[in-house]
Formats: sequence, structure tokens, C-alpha cells
Amino acid sequence: MSLPNFRYHPDPVATGNVVESEAECVCCGTARGFIYTGPVYAIEEYDCCICPWCISDGSAHEKLDASFTDENGIGGGGMWDEVSEELVEEVAYRTPGFSGWQQEQWWTHCEDAGQFLGRAGRKELESLGPDAIAAIQDSTGLNDGPEWQQFFNALDKDGSPTAYVFRCPKCNAVGGYQDCD
Repeated sequence: MSLPNFRYHPDPVATGNVVESEAECVCCGTARGFIYTGPVYAIEEYDCCICPWCISDGSAHEKLDASFTDENGIGGGGMWDEVSEELVEEVAYRTPGFSGWQQEQWWTHCEDAGQFLGRAGRKELESLGPDAIAAIQDSTGLNDGPEWQQFFNALDKDGSPTAYVFRCPKCNAVGGYQDCD
């Protein structure tokens, strides 16, 4: 069975936020072969028990009053482009989220939400190119120099600090931010 298409999280398996599993979904009661492993914001605890299909069609939000990204983090609390309420709802209620060290943020650009590409360390940023490196450097507030170079060398996809990388679906710009524990 193929996974639903998520416009703003195009490959949740590659990012590790959806994994193969025979677990039954708490929302639809079906074991579909995949389960969501990212954050769930709800009154009840729903760790690793919601299928991607119930996220995609909004039923997990409707039945469980769950969201998968904090609405206030979409647009970085005003740091990035403002987006419509409909877009906030699509990202928060019908898109798999991701776990960060601190409160997650969802990069926005061109009045649209970015597509989450995943966590990145120095190697991953270098493979994404100079625009990705510049976007993360900009999020640190560090200028070129030894302090930035030390921070850049410490970036680790699976550790701390790490970068969270997005791509604008309208203009293909790369953006995001960095965070640490």
C-alpha cells in the first residue's frame, strides 16, 4: 500500500517520522503497515499509534483533537512569511510533524509552507549547496569567521546542534533553522 502524498512533508519515511509497523492505528483501528513516530499534540498520549492515512485525511485531528506541529511554530512565530489559516491547518493537522531539540518551527517562504526535507548536519548541508548553508548560518546570527566555522563543523544530523531543512514549493529556495539541546 502506498503512503498518502504529503505536500509539505514529501518523504516522511526518509525523515524517520513514519516507519514500517504492524501496529494498529488508534484512530481507524487498521494496521496498514506504517505508523507515525513524530510529535502529537493532544490531551491523550498517542505515541507511535496513528497511521499516516488518518493524518492525511484529517480524521486523527477530528477524532483525537490531535495536531502534529504547533500552529504557532508555523512561520517561526513571525520570523518568516505569514501564511493563511488554511495553510496553518494543513501543516498542523494533516501533515506529519518532526521532533526537534526545542519547540519545532516550520519554515515558510513565498507565503507558503516549506517542504520539510529533514534534519541535517554539516555533510548534508554541504550536499544541499551554498544556499542551504547560508540559510542555516543566517538562522544562527553568526557572521563568517571562527565562531561560525566551529558551529558549522559541529552540526550533526543525529546529534546536537542540528539543522532542520525545508524547500519552498513555489521558488525552490532552501531555508530552515538550527537548534541544539
